[in-house]
Amino acid sequence: MTSQTLEVNARNYRWMNRPVVVVCVDGCEPAYLDAAVAAGVTPYLERMMRTGANLLADCVVPSFTNPNNLSIVTGAPPAVHGICGNYFFDRELGQEVMMNDPKYLRAGTVLAAFADAGAKVAVVTAKDKLRKLLGNKMKGICFSSEKAEEATIAENGIDGVVALVGMPVPSVYSAELSEFVFAAGVKLMQTQRPDLMYLSTTDYVQHKAAPGSPAANAFYAMMDGYLAQLDELGATIVLTADHGMNDKHGVDGAPNVIYLQDVLDGWYGAEKARVILPITDPYVVHHGALGSFATVYAPDEASATQWIARIKEVPGMEFVLTRAEAAARFELPPDRIGDIVVVSEQSTVIGTSASRHDLSALEVPLRSHGGVSEQRVPLICNRPVKGIESSRRLRNFDALDLALNHAQ
Repeated sequence: MTSQTLEVNARNYRWMNRPVVVVCVDGCEPAYLDAAVAAGVTPYLERMMRTGANLLADCVVPSFTNPNNLSIVTGAPPAVHGICGNYFFDRELGQEVMMNDPKYLRAGTVLAAFADAGAKVAVVTAKDKLRKLLGNKMKGICFSSEKAEEATIAENGIDGVVALVGMPVPSVYSAELSEFVFAAGVKLMQTQRPDLMYLSTTDYVQHKAAPGSPAANAFYAMMDGYLAQLDELGATIVLTADHGMNDKHGVDGAPNVIYLQDVLDGWYGAEKARVILPITDPYVVHHGALGSFATVYAPDEASATQWIARIKEVPGMEFVLTRAEAAARFELPPDRIGDIVVVSEQSTVIGTSASRHDLSALEVPLRSHGGVSEQRVPLICNRPVKGIESSRRLRNFDALDLALNHAQ
């Protein structure tokens, strides 16, 4: 099998000659790794970055969880795989819906292709919202920390997960939800030795704690220990992120929010515009459904053109694009975005109406993501990589290419 090459979504991948682990650290702004290394709390990561490959890459915009995780496992942008947010307006249904149903996926994953070809494949994700997308049509192990105690052979390819990992199921709002992912990954490598494994965490810590803070450094120190164990077990490890993270508040700690639905209702009257926030998911306590990317549906093309000109004048906006411009610039499926796409600048987020956002659960000043300002992410490997042109624009969805084609 070692000479076999698989083609998935117009890209070729070589068969692994040792176990491959791709890690997506949710919300991992590169500064988190730099700060942790500088503080001396991540000795394995320091060695990995020094002796392996220490690169930077661009994630997909919108810089949200679902589009980027699916880009990583398909090796392709949303224009190919179809997942362009956590949440969208389904024109066929005429409803706003979560985009976590596999029916919205338009491309197969590299994970499923390798499993079909006989590889032993495992996926562990923090939140269950991603599990069915990541494991779509994949033979193998696929479960979430969140629902670990419910895992069955029939549904997840494994049972007895909690006993195997040796940790209780953590709260969905905790650093331990991500630790469970890493602990499970190590246990699976020790007991099942998958050929290919994908580990995906949650950004609970990154939403609350800035790079270099005690909570952030503690998180990366925890992660460091598990990565070192995977290395000792002989794995090729590639680590990247689904997006970065930035402060989205003023000096007084209050969120910098453009409530765009309120703005448009004030200009043109209620119910003329529909503002959709693709960051929306069932877990909004740590970000209040506020991110730096939104789409707007207008009644007709003339209205959209007029609105674009006015929205561009709103302080805090970075890009205001037509559907065609946004689809081309960000490699998005045009039928799943609004007539207008808006991206706010680094310190600003976009909401719908002030009355629709409950920010009472925000315990610390808002940190969030979604825009171009959160596009830069780490792309590091525990082995040197060869054959990558210096002029190539690296993407987080090059992670599997790096691991399988360049780090072997």
